[in-house]
Amino acid sequence: MSEMNTTTMTKKKGHIGHVSQTFIYLGKLFRMFLFQNDWKVLPMSAIIAGLVSFAVGKPLFKTMEGTGTGAFALACICVWNGFFNSIQSICRERAILKREHRSGLHISSYIAAHMIYQAVLCFLQTGITIAVLIMLKVEMPSKSLVTSVPILDFAITLFLITYCADMLALLVSSIAKTTTTAMTIMPFLLIVQLLFSGLYFNIPEKAMPLTYMTTTKWGMTAICAQGDYNSLPMVSLWNNAYKLKHVEIDGKEPFEPVFTYIEENDLREPLLMKSAQLSQKPEFKFDSLVVYKCWAWLIAWTLIYVIIATLILEFIDKDRR
Repeated sequence: MSEMNTTTMTKKKGHIGHVSQTFIYLGKLFRMFLFQNDWKVLPMSAIIAGLVSFAVGKPLFKTMEGTGTGAFALACICVWNGFFNSIQSICRERAILKREHRSGLHISSYIAAHMIYQAVLCFLQTGITIAVLIMLKVEMPSKSLVTSVPILDFAITLFLITYCADMLALLVSSIAKTTTTAMTIMPFLLIVQLLFSGLYFNIPEKAMPLTYMTTTKWGMTAICAQGDYNSLPMVSLWNNAYKLKHVEIDGKEPFEPVFTYIEENDLREPLLMKSAQLSQKPEFKFDSLVVYKCWAWLIAWTLIYVIIATLILEFIDKDRR
């Protein structure tokens, strides 16, 4: 949008209602999507989904370990997409926002426009991610907990993870003075999301409450519950133990008869399931209440980020940075 058009629009702000202002800015955001290369986040999400699918997609929703690792990777995809969507969206036009706010722009309308626009982006990225997973023949959840369509439950979870991360980045963008500052903060936020996911890394018990503040924890928990994590076989114990089959001790292979007996009597699968039973996690129970709880936390944090961002921008006129 040219400087003249922006100035003309700001002069009218005081005479335009909240809803009209929302749609004016929404139109501006979609024009930026088309003409300022904001559309690049979509092919980027496809590339990231493809790389992750290639790396960890094969055992996803097939084994306990594969589902845990895959859920972590999927949550990372969503958080990464959400961060990149909006980390620069406000700080890059901070000077214009100040000027338009003084001319009558309602911050609530401005934030609402960003929320709608980012929701559309997150929806498209979710669809692209699932399409890539299907094309690369990654296993999808076969049972539903909320809707009658398992893949729809899965899509809702991915969308909520992406959108929650998106609104966190929008909050950072509302605080940061420049795009450089915002992009400097983003890696730190990503590391926090990874370390305090509550599953993949062992963190001190005293620090566990911090996991409740991360998008990844609730996203991974929902994905594991939807994939029926606790009913899947655990293969790592067998795979590691099997390496001992031909290990020689004093010229003999003491473990070979044990593994041969297991294989000849088709005891491998029962053994895998038994080891899985000993490693079940109550928080990943295949229960709709688990999914509802995760969705509620994701929505709650999304709203918190939006409210804080709105309050911060209401005082943008007093910002002398």
